Amino acid sequence: MPIYEYECKDCGHQLEAIQKISDAPLTECPACGKPSLQKQISASGFRLKGGGWYETDFKKGGKKNLAGESSAKPSDKSTK
Repeated sequence: MPIYEYECKDCGHQLEAIQKISDAPLTECPACGKPSLQKQISASGFRLKGGGWYETDFKKGGKKNLAGESSAKPSDKSTK
């Protein structure tokens, strides 16, 4: 889910909120209670949630660290 940054135009309070993309933007400031929050433009951050997102979900057999293995392995097949 995306992490959005907000700033209150009245009191200057800043906060981050984890929201669905389809959620309406927040409007009420938790610090002063006024409806003057504005979503900031920033590099989007997000949190991966649920199965299928981790390196361990795709490992086979006894492999422990796919990222640390060498990609250049000698071939088992000999050419004759």
